[in-house]
Amino acid sequence: MKTAVCVAICMILAAAMPGVSQSDAKESARDKLIGSWRLAWDEEEGADGKMFRPEQAGVIMYTRDGHMAVQIMLPEGANSKGSNPVKYDRGSYEAYYGTYDVDEAAHTVTHHVQGALVRSLIGKNLTRVYRFEGKQLILKSSRADEHWTIAWEHN
Repeated sequence: MKTAVCVAICMILAAAMPGVSQSDAKESARDKLIGSWRLAWDEEEGADGKMFRPEQAGVIMYTRDGHMAVQIMLPEGANSKGSNPVKYDRGSYEAYYGTYDVDEAAHTVTHHVQGALVRSLIGKNLTRVYRFEGKQLILKSSRADEHWTIAWEHN
């Protein structure tokens, strides 16, 4: 009887204690992506080969039903100085939307672009390598010829 009471007390205490629950520990990467994220920082390779962090503002959103959208804006009058082969912005603004898939084994999320400010992106599949660091979602291109990393924080 004492053992049953001790087990019951331990279960109540464990349930009442703050921390990571079993459901949090089992949360999928796809579930972690869901929501709205604001741009924390972006690091790009310049034409000189050196990495720099442009001042930008932006938001990326992932919905539970598999849709996504991203918008990034440089300060007025600024131009993208990145040396990446894919052109994502026009007039210092980047915007596209579509659907997405997550490959948890490869740690990638693929954006299937349905509409974009830069029309050459429409119909493209943009694969991003993801990782979660604390409260940040870190994305980088899966392409070997693109050198950028972008961090997002939950809104």
